[in-house]
Amino acid sequence: MSEDNTPDAADEFLAKAADAEIEALRAEVAALKDQALRYAAEAENTKRRAERESNDARAYAIQKFARDLLGVADNLARALSHEPADGGDPAVKNFVLGVEMTEKELLGAFERNGLARIAPARGEKFDPHKHQAMAEVPGTDVPGGGVVEVMQAGYELLGRLIRPAMVVVAAKVAGAPEAEGPKAGANPYASDEDESGGSVDTRA
Repeated sequence: MSEDNTPDAADEFLAKAADAEIEALRAEVAALKDQALRYAAEAENTKRRAERESNDARAYAIQKFARDLLGVADNLARALSHEPADGGDPAVKNFVLGVEMTEKELLGAFERNGLARIAPARGEKFDPHKHQAMAEVPGTDVPGGGVVEVMQAGYELLGRLIRPAMVVVAAKVAGAPEAEGPKAGANPYASDEDESGGSVDTRA
């Protein structure tokens, strides 16, 4: 009997074959695990992309309708801003209350459908991404570059601006405190694409 046919040689051969098979199975398991992770990541990316496209489609579908309703909201706000000082007449009181309730319900419907109102508070810094400066006024208690008055509220739909808020801003005065702008030394009325040019609309 040759040495190759001894029991020890046979056991060694079987052991090597078993080790090779185990290594092959481990490699296959690792490859399958890696493939499963790639599929899971791809599925998650597909889900996120589908959600984003769904939101975009929804926003596009209601954007025109939302724009048309903004005029209604503006007219209700104007009506309430001219509320009679003498509210003793019950008929006038009921009328004003009805307008207030209508505006509240309309704004609630806006909010439920992702349409958010932009109305910066007095003194809030001017944001060129959400506000449009219509005029500058000097001599106010508001730091330079801050919002003094909201002429018309803006709106954004699902995070996308559809109309900027039209505002009056405080003029900058040398040596006076200024509202903190988006960039130090930059024109607070310029967008990121055009820092050198102002966007103040003095036609108002």
